[in-house]
Amino acid sequence: MAFLISALLIFVGYLLGSIPTGYLTALSLKGIDIRQHGSGSTGATNILRTVGKGAAIFVLSADLAKAMLAVIVVKSWFFFQTSEMIPLEWKSWLVILAAIAAVFGHSKSIFLNFTGGKSVAASLGVLFVLNPIVALGTLGSFLAMLSVSRIVSLSSITGVLAVNILMFGLHQPLPYCLFGIIAGFYVTFRHRTNIMRLFAGTEPRIGQKLQQEGS
Repeated sequence: MAFLISALLIFVGYLLGSIPTGYLTALSLKGIDIRQHGSGSTGATNILRTVGKGAAIFVLSADLAKAMLAVIVVKSWFFFQTSEMIPLEWKSWLVILAAIAAVFGHSKSIFLNFTGGKSVAASLGVLFVLNPIVALGTLGSFLAMLSVSRIVSLSSITGVLAVNILMFGLHQPLPYCLFGIIAGFYVTFRHRTNIMRLFAGTEPRIGQKLQQEGS
């Protein structure tokens, strides 16, 4: 029973992460499939370029919230369970597995034929529940790089580095550190074409249109 409930909680995390907020926002406001415009991503950056600032703020907030909820669901289970249907020592690991599922769901949504965004906002949402100090430090590094470079992808990769430095530097539990490594690797992998454009000097800054597809 413990394995069945654990699998269900992880799947709920994936479903929450899969909620296609960017796609639904672009469809409702402009009647377009955001995957066919700009970079093809459903994330807030492409929404900003294609739909507008207000829509981007809403999508960013919603993407943060759905990932936070995925972690809160697991934590709530352990708070409300009346008997040890799932051993308490599983808690940290189950939280991280649900978090990873939510991050994966954001970029590989079951509702969008396994397409989606870059999982940056979803990862940050998870961090706000795991450790707000790590989340704020990561956000601060992202914003600092963004203010200098005005390049979202470069700022996201800077955030990936900050997450891992903060996780290990603040001596976080092993499952949390592993989340930083796994999510960081995955977010970087999702930005592989952006990295190629960074080296080529063609990655757009905020306010610029993407000149080539594949972001």
